[in-house]
Amino acid sequence: MRVSVIIPVFNEEKSIPYVLNDIPNFVNQIIVCDNSSTDRTSEIAKNLGAKVVFEKKKGYGYACLRAISYLKNLKIKPEIVVFIDGDYSDDPKQMKKIIDPIVNEGYDFVLGARTKNLRDKHSMTTHQIFGNWLACLLMKVFFDSTFIDLGPFRAITWDKLMELNMRDKTFGWTIEMQIKALMKNYKYKEIAVKYKKRIGKSKISGTLKGSILAGQKILYLIFKYYLKKKVDL
Repeated sequence: MRVSVIIPVFNEEKSIPYVLNDIPNFVNQIIVCDNSSTDRTSEIAKNLGAKVVFEKKKGYGYACLRAISYLKNLKIKPEIVVFIDGDYSDDPKQMKKIIDPIVNEGYDFVLGARTKNLRDKHSMTTHQIFGNWLACLLMKVFFDSTFIDLGPFRAITWDKLMELNMRDKTFGWTIEMQIKALMKNYKYKEIAVKYKKRIGKSKISGTLKGSILAGQKILYLIFKYYLKKKVDL
């Protein structure tokens, strides 16, 4: 199946070579979306064979949407899209584990779960761990979900991704995808993946302001879509 990988980046010149060099050979195309980096991230990515697109508006969702827009304009679309961060916290070599349930078992959406036994020490902050737990608990209560994580390493079929009509521009991108997949009754699965301490400082969880804003957005989206679900019923 045709596989495209989307990597949103902001000042990841130290980590992006490791990410790109470890992406498996079965991937057809790598799209790196540079979200206004001030270092050599885009230059390095281009030299390593990635297609680099640019998004000036800062935000994780903005970068992902820009990369998706690029794919929409291709004559031949991918069949599977994989999202992975550019900080080398997730291991690209595990990508086969993420897409196999789609290729071989008919799943629509697969998420790489950062389980405790496979996480490096200090790879996630205390507030990250708590925030993930709370968000997943609320998804379980409101949407009958079995998700245990909001990890960024994930794969989804192109057709199902298009059906989601993703909108979030910033911190809520990952949970918006999961909630919408639940509301559309996608066949989904979580796969436990290794998770390392990232190279460089996180732009979200690495700051108090970023963590607070991310938490607010996540809670807002959970309740927004829960109310929408109630109205639709």
